[in-house]
Amino acid sequence: MDPDTSEITHHFPPFFQIHKDGRVERFMVSPFVPPTLDPQTGVQSKDVLISPETGVTARIFLPKTNGPDPIKKLPLVVHYHGGGFCVGSALGPATTQFLTRLVSEANVVAVSIDYRLAPEHPLPVAFDDSWSALQWIYTHSNGTGPESWLNQYADFGRVFLTGESAGATIANNMAVREGTATDLEGLRVRGAALVHPYFANDKPNAMMRYMYPGSSGTDSDPMMSPKADSDLGKMSCEKVLVFVAEHDLFGLRPIGVEYCETLRNSGWKGDVELVENQGEDHVFHLVNPTCENALLLVHKLGLFVNDASE
Repeated sequence: MDPDTSEITHHFPPFFQIHKDGRVERFMVSPFVPPTLDPQTGVQSKDVLISPETGVTARIFLPKTNGPDPIKKLPLVVHYHGGGFCVGSALGPATTQFLTRLVSEANVVAVSIDYRLAPEHPLPVAFDDSWSALQWIYTHSNGTGPESWLNQYADFGRVFLTGESAGATIANNMAVREGTATDLEGLRVRGAALVHPYFANDKPNAMMRYMYPGSSGTDSDPMMSPKADSDLGKMSCEKVLVFVAEHDLFGLRPIGVEYCETLRNSGWKGDVELVENQGEDHVFHLVNPTCENALLLVHKLGLFVNDASE
């Protein structure tokens, strides 16, 4: 092997490392699983191309329907996967299993966005892709968008944003941006559910600075920290649900707690609820999706969506 290709120039465990020739080696790779009809729940899924220019895709999940009965519009959950902006997938087994269970239990339509990953696509690409995806979803609000499932089944007056870890960072940013946008008037974000959210602290993060050129990598960056976001109080939704893990591997529990206080003090007029997952680690519900606490988390998410929809 050429020594220039094997030499490591940047090492960011447990996510990725960079070889001297520029090759990115990920330590965690999410295998692709095809969309399907889940035999246990009756949930169907399909993949759609959102942007031919960028290649951004999404997976749509539809609960079991009643055939010829009149079509009932259902709440729409927009999901952003975690993985430090550099690993993970909307098309992998963890996301698919989680959303299949949520869609079945809560009787909602879900769309999971497969945004482009850093470092090949440096931040803020993940945020830009996620916003473009929300704009694409909005094109269905009058029933004439390119995807029939969204036209027929999604209620655009009951939209909810959610994500775990870095996906929760994206969900928060999308909720704030939607609150200041003037071109999404047919779409109403009613709530946001942030699961074990990642936000920067006052110490520079070397991996974040590598993936996000120009960012401080600290809580002075409004994209990475709600404390620095002057628009936080303009968040569109009326309810926010935040989960934190008692034994979070990345030390994010206090970050989630602080976020709730920051939101309450921002001038935002909504209600925020904090739930602590006792005895659990970061994104445990994806690692062990059938454990009791994971099932309780999904149930709580379902109640949040449906209670806020009434």
